[in-house]
Amino acid sequence: MKYKFCTILSIFVFMNSILFANANEKILFATNWLAQPEHGGFYQALGDNEYSKCGLDVEIIQGGPQVNNRAKLIAGKIDFYMGGNMIQPILARSQGIPIKVVAAYFQKDPQIIMTHKNAGADNWEDAKKTYPLYISDTGFVSFYQWMINEHKFTEEQRRPYTYNSAPFIANKNSGQQGYLTSEPFSILNKTGEEPNVFLLSDYGFDSYSTTIEIMEEKIINNSGVVECFINASNIGWVNYLYGNPEKANALIKYHNPDITDEQIAYSIGKIKIHGIVDSGSSLELGIGSMTHERQTSFYNKMVKSGILSNNLNYKDAYTLEYVNKSIGLTEKEILLK
Repeated sequence: MKYKFCTILSIFVFMNSILFANANEKILFATNWLAQPEHGGFYQALGDNEYSKCGLDVEIIQGGPQVNNRAKLIAGKIDFYMGGNMIQPILARSQGIPIKVVAAYFQKDPQIIMTHKNAGADNWEDAKKTYPLYISDTGFVSFYQWMINEHKFTEEQRRPYTYNSAPFIANKNSGQQGYLTSEPFSILNKTGEEPNVFLLSDYGFDSYSTTIEIMEEKIINNSGVVECFINASNIGWVNYLYGNPEKANALIKYHNPDITDEQIAYSIGKIKIHGIVDSGSSLELGIGSMTHERQTSFYNKMVKSGILSNNLNYKDAYTLEYVNKSIGLTEKEILLK
């Protein structure tokens, strides 16, 4: 009887060792806001099992108001973080925090300035004279300093933006910051008219956005996990933009029940029209691509605008090791036929 029990136990242990040996590695990926089409490629990769195909069990953790997922990355509580533009990673490295950007899924930062139509500011030059111009505190110390230096906006015309568009709607002579896929849609729904939209990337604000940030030890200790995540995300974005996005959209609505089909359609349309994800170098190097030239250009502009110091080793904030490999281009070609 004892022998039989030991045999059964040995078989149980052996079977479990096989199970866990073949189990995908658990990965926590946190975004910087609630689930939305701007995260669509990642949800598509999840829905299509692209991550599991290369050995990862990915869980997407939403961001949102009062949620600091970058702090969780630094504390080792998550594996990957979806950041914004390149300013914060460069600043983090300057403070001795070993964050590294391994891919950039937005070739264009979606930051915009909005003005009212037919109110004297229908072009960029006239938008520079808009008063008041509602800019958040975070925006004021970042992209607005570039706007002042590069395009002669002024501190005097700026008023604090508290993420409430009511003052902008009430004053036809005003302007406001926004996000290409968000605030214009809200204004359209509330007023029946879409505002003028000036995408800052069209005027020289050339940072990458929707970056993938990791702690440098992840590259040192488990580079294969990083490669798997980036390659699968590339395929996810190709399928989301050029294939059937239903799986991703279903996941987005499940995690963020407040989002509507109209908002999803609007966001996807703007992302495609403006080449937010797929334009520039990504057309030849693959979605998620980055180049030293773009990184250098942006850093120099931020130095000139007084946002970053001129003695930072900004190249430590990113690596090209996992991008520019044309991953997804074949799939995209097939989908577009």
